[in-house]
Amino acid sequence: MSFDMNKMLEQVQQMQTQMAAAQEELAKERVEASAGGGMVVVTATGAGEIAEIKISPEAIDPEDPEILADMILAAVNEALRSAQALAESKLGGAAGLGDLGNLGLPGM
Repeated sequence: MSFDMNKMLEQVQQMQTQMAAAQEELAKERVEASAGGGMVVVTATGAGEIAEIKISPEAIDPEDPEILADMILAAVNEALRSAQALAESKLGGAAGLGDLGNLGLPGM
């Protein structure tokens, strides 16, 4: 049994192409999260970028800006968690390709 480096490199290149296509698709998908009963709504892309933040006028209390900040923070964090979950479901185990040591190659 011989080790075919060209075949392995071909497979890696194919995986990279598939990952790039999946990441492009994720960037187009949207997830939404809200806080304060919908007074703050945050939309994120599947790639984990915040795309939009909507704030209802009722959420803006000049006497208590901390509540608005807390609602925004909660909605952003929830949107990012949803985006991460979407990415994991689309990319599967490939999302954690950072550890190439699993290939069993010497020196890796």
